Amino acid sequence: MTRATPDDSNKSFHAEDLVCIRGERLVFSGLSFEVGAGTATLLRGPNGAGKSSLLRLVAGLLRPAAGQLRWGSESVDRDREAHRRKVRYVGHLDAIKPVLSVGENLAAWAGIYGGRAADAPVASALDTMGLSGLADLPARFLSAGQRRRLNLARLLLDPGTLWLLDEPTVSLDSDSVNRLEQAIKHHLAAGGSALIATHTDLHLENAAVLALAPARPAIDADA
Repeated sequence: MTRATPDDSNKSFHAEDLVCIRGERLVFSGLSFEVGAGTATLLRGPNGAGKSSLLRLVAGLLRPAAGQLRWGSESVDRDREAHRRKVRYVGHLDAIKPVLSVGENLAAWAGIYGGRAADAPVASALDTMGLSGLADLPARFLSAGQRRRLNLARLLLDPGTLWLLDEPTVSLDSDSVNRLEQAIKHHLAAGGSALIATHTDLHLENAAVLALAPARPAIDADA
């Protein structure tokens, strides 16, 4: 399995005074935190507090209205492409092509990652997530839990540095949650890091907790 490079593992990811606005709604402001190498941070808060928005912002899919994201002392804006190569984002939707088999879906992701992932251990990723016996099954026949495990299995092809996981345990049974926990622990032990929005109590030793406040009311333009 690919490890975080020494250069990446010696850097922490920092967010400083982040402000997020969606539409005319202030989602959060003045948000600062750090995710160090080898550590996990759990995002907590009610629905609408901005957990998903924060993950998308860190992934580079949204831009903050204010504030800064950086690796060590280097701003993400200095090289956004390098930032994208370091992060692995798994959102609510399963990035799966129904017409491809389970194994073909992972092979496609290996090709997307390119480089080191060109000969990625697809079989090993399937085994880790308990999908080995389904490698040749078209993905359209998978259950919700199996689809979720397949979506998570792509993290193991080329782990990058920072995992951004949005409610990764949805549709998973207890055995699958345990498999996910072990995969996260392995990633952290290799020098990686994780920022995870979850209502489930994941068994991750020394995980930090970042609690987001309830959503703010809409901005009053006449105020």
